[in-house]
Amino acid sequence: MNTTTAQSLSWMQDGQAYFLDRLKFNSDEELHGPSRLPGWTGRHLLSHLGHNARALGRLAHWAATGEPTPMYRSPEARAKDIEAGAAWTVARLRAFVEDEHSSLTNALDRFDDVAWQTEVVTAQARTVPASTIPWLRARELWVHACDLPTGGDFADFPRSFTNALINDALARRATQGIDLTAQLADRAVADNGRPAQGSGPGCSADLARWLTGRGSDEGVRTPSGIALPELPAWL
Repeated sequence: MNTTTAQSLSWMQDGQAYFLDRLKFNSDEELHGPSRLPGWTGRHLLSHLGHNARALGRLAHWAATGEPTPMYRSPEARAKDIEAGAAWTVARLRAFVEDEHSSLTNALDRFDDVAWQTEVVTAQARTVPASTIPWLRARELWVHACDLPTGGDFADFPRSFTNALINDALARRATQGIDLTAQLADRAVADNGRPAQGSGPGCSADLARWLTGRGSDEGVRTPSGIALPELPAWL
């Protein structure tokens, strides 16, 4: 395991702790209501987080055994699983999120160097080494903690994680034909393309929030004052 993977594993476990901490502030009644994601209740969000851990567990199985096991059979199957889980009781969903994350953690704990280097395919059809799995889980946990009805805030994220999330989101946006260069008061990202700039306290959090499609573009602006591009769904 390299240093980058170890850092991602740390973010993954800290992200689970942060998500569960924020979850405590959400009553069962609130989770029956809308989350901060359009069209999803809090129960949809918990269903997604549990099924995401289970799906990443399939990639862990692939890496450990060499048997190709995709995250989901299809996008339709993924959506069906989330919808089915959203009908469960909130108590079952709370346990589901914890149990599936523990199962994923246990699977990764058993990895040797060969498993970490084995190539797997993500839900976005990207071929990546299995060492990417902890990062994929970490970003789900930290970002979705902010999507809970009573959610967290991007300003709570560790600075190192926020920087990695911004770089990841910029790369993702580039695949969508939206090339951005970010220059902010509290960080700098070198990428080719259209510039976006922010300043003031928390501007990294503002940029991460905007790039992942959560919240307004407050704290993010272009140097020339032209409008920022419209962003499609992040993932």
